[in-house]
Amino acid sequence: MRVTDEDYMREALRIARYAEGRTSPNPLVGAVIVRDGRIIAEGWHRKAGTPHAEIHALRMAGDLARGATLYVTLEPCSHYGRTGPCAKAVPEAGIARVVVAMQDPNPKVAGRGMEMLRAAGVEVRCGVLAAEAARLNEVFLHWITTGLPFVALKTAMTLDGKIATHTGDSQWITGEASRLRVHELRDRYDAILVGIGTVLHDDPSLTTRLPDRQGKNPLRIVLDSMARTPRAAKLLTDGAAPTLIAVTARAPQERVAALRQAGAEVLVCGEGPRVDAQELLKALGEREISSVFVEGGGRVNASLLAAGLVDKVYAFVAPKLVGGRDALTPVEGTGAERLSDAVTLTGLAAETVGEDVLLTGYVRK
Repeated sequence: MRVTDEDYMREALRIARYAEGRTSPNPLVGAVIVRDGRIIAEGWHRKAGTPHAEIHALRMAGDLARGATLYVTLEPCSHYGRTGPCAKAVPEAGIARVVVAMQDPNPKVAGRGMEMLRAAGVEVRCGVLAAEAARLNEVFLHWITTGLPFVALKTAMTLDGKIATHTGDSQWITGEASRLRVHELRDRYDAILVGIGTVLHDDPSLTTRLPDRQGKNPLRIVLDSMARTPRAAKLLTDGAAPTLIAVTARAPQERVAALRQAGAEVLVCGEGPRVDAQELLKALGEREISSVFVEGGGRVNASLLAAGLVDKVYAFVAPKLVGGRDALTPVEGTGAERLSDAVTLTGLAAETVGEDVLLTGYVRK
């Protein structure tokens, strides 16, 4: 059976995922070197500031790289940053042909890497499995083009759309398998965001707990307009990860000072009664926080969706019926007046997670 460029690119996309949650604000990149119809070397970008995928693969290939074909999921970089330009190293290693999944949207690259390769006499093909490569790097592509973090909203609800009973009982709606999946998602994102209501009601730690490996604890963010986070909250006392509390200019200064003394970073976002989420996300993007995982309640979810700031939704649905007019729902507030105003998800995918169902989709902008 003939092996195609697409087959080798699928392998490059597969290995790129080995570093999920570790390369921010850089993209996930995988590279495969093929000679005489077989893979002789592979590499993937492991962490920002370390060698890129192409360099790892070239080092593995050594002299066998001469005359070979390189498959890479993103255009080789052309600029000097924390590492040197891969578009210079590739022809120097003797690679004869490069197959690229997609052009890098980073203005510092944006086609220049492929221009350098062609100028050095390397044959270049671009656009192989481009849609798959774009999905792989949905976080990076959003951040590099908008300057804002990619925002994913997670909710866990019953089959009749409740996130808690009318008494506020919410543990546990979903099963153990779904809760483990949430920790796996936390491991991929740069920050976790909740509202002050979640902090006061649940006192969460918002850390990543995985049974088989050490998870990454993201930055913890609390929307707390009036600086009400208790100094005894786990977010301030466990030392597991940094905590940023977003307040407004109306927050009492003595409370702000107490939170800072407790070790939190306090960021003023907006003059009004509520935190300006757009201003917060802009500040996070400037700090190279490229993704935010929202685990808030119905009010936080409603405000972010209404502001058009949510990019992706993870909805865990448990096979339970709670009922009750006063039971809490994933999106509170007044809601849409007409169905035509409802938030619509595209690219919807469904999978079974234990006894639950996970629905994943993208917010249509």
